[in-house]
Amino acid sequence: MSRFFVFAAAALAAVIAAVAALAGGSGAGWFFLVFAALALLGVWDLVQPRHTLLRNYPLSAHVRWLFESIRPELRQYLFESDRDAVPFSREQRSLVYQRAKNDEARRPFGTREDVYQAGYSWLAHSAAPKAADQRDFRVTVGSESCNKPYNASLYNISAMSFGALGANAIRALNKGAKLGNFAHDTGEGGISRYHREFGGDLIWELGSGYFGCRTDDGLFDPARFKDQAANEQIKMVEIKLSQGAKPGHGGVLPGAKVTVEIAEARGVPIGRECVSPAAHRAFTTPLELMDFIARLREGSGGKPVGFKLCVGHRWEFMAMVKAMLQTGIAPDFIVVDGKEGGTGAAPLEFINHVGTPLVDGLTFVNNALIGAGLRDKIRLGASGKLISAFDLVWAHALGADWCNAARGFMFALGCVQAQQCHSNRCPTGIATQDALRQRGLVVADKAERVANFHRNTMHALAEIIGAAGLTHPSELQPRHLLVRQKNGEILTAEKAYRAIAPGEIVSGDCDKADYRTAWDLARADSFTPAG
Repeated sequence: MSRFFVFAAAALAAVIAAVAALAGGSGAGWFFLVFAALALLGVWDLVQPRHTLLRNYPLSAHVRWLFESIRPELRQYLFESDRDAVPFSREQRSLVYQRAKNDEARRPFGTREDVYQAGYSWLAHSAAPKAADQRDFRVTVGSESCNKPYNASLYNISAMSFGALGANAIRALNKGAKLGNFAHDTGEGGISRYHREFGGDLIWELGSGYFGCRTDDGLFDPARFKDQAANEQIKMVEIKLSQGAKPGHGGVLPGAKVTVEIAEARGVPIGRECVSPAAHRAFTTPLELMDFIARLREGSGGKPVGFKLCVGHRWEFMAMVKAMLQTGIAPDFIVVDGKEGGTGAAPLEFINHVGTPLVDGLTFVNNALIGAGLRDKIRLGASGKLISAFDLVWAHALGADWCNAARGFMFALGCVQAQQCHSNRCPTGIATQDALRQRGLVVADKAERVANFHRNTMHALAEIIGAAGLTHPSELQPRHLLVRQKNGEILTAEKAYRAIAPGEIVSGDCDKADYRTAWDLARADSFTPAG
């Protein structure tokens, strides 16, 4: 409760000053006016709906606004010195805040300083730009095996579970998705009552704990899955093989944190330790994974089913490709999660040193599917630090059909990157189960900001692709993206990331040693490499 100390001190001082003034104290009346004004400001902070920090930190949060008002002058000394200590820059956060509040995203004198550094990429513009008026860009997900394909937005909310986020954060995200007509990934923590409250489209993420469709001993329950998947709000089912922030790592939710609401969403006993194993038990081989996909597609009534992964051993993904070719069963979509993703529950070593960055994972998966002749059957999603419209352009040029974001939409909710996600003391009431802290997040206000951020990002995307002479992001190709190399040479992404020709891998004509080696090691009947 220390966050209310300044407000309480001002109110107490106002009372003391009032008593002193009534007793005839010299000058006490002026002290009363000052502290009464501060106390009234604190009351206003507590009841106003727009600023979560002011609701949770009455009076004291105004100090933050003071420093932000002089940010350009103090930026170098106060904000930039620790930029590498946080996963997202102030520039990225400011972009989201502006779009969420319907402010213009402008920056005077604004070219970035890293334009001449290796790895810097940009979109080539056209001498004949076009007007890309369509702002609600969409893509149809679902193969010929689907009875209920989903017409998805090109930008959706990435996986964040109820439990990791509080009830009001889930409510605001889902209501924003409903307002903006885009999808909300549930995360592996199950479908809570708060996901259902406003009826926004859901992508049900199914992790190794099978929350919402598990037996008492934690195995997959087909009957419970069928009942849950019949909900019309669920548009797609996503098997989580791994996530970018901590691939190959399971999780344990202590029994003390398994509340009535969390137990209800996950289908686990109240107050009992809840385990998410590192590996799935419904399948153990690539062939069994394809069979599991087919079972989920049938059990869901023909909804699109796919999987999410952060690329690890390349031969394992090639083994999945071989299983697709051998069985004739393929996922409707694959979401490639880059290691850039963040979570409050990830060990530091995993965040920094385990998993493949998005640029490498996305280009590898895209090339592997093209080289196996499967790319036209499978949609690709991308997630991992994709916040700006150019980030979406970049991902589409490298092969994505749509993009997901977690932190960008958290910024729209008001996240200030306090890095307290694991502590239950999130200052903005987002990543906490503390009801009093959650109170600071006003659902109606933040839902509008979530929808605004999505809409304004789509508008910016239309402007950028129009500048390139295109009318839809699906027209983007690697040749439209330029990348500066270490030697200063400028290459198209097609050459910088070594595009593969259709069917090149299965025909044996692939001359790229890393792809050929991974293909030779892959076995459809096992994730263990051959030889």
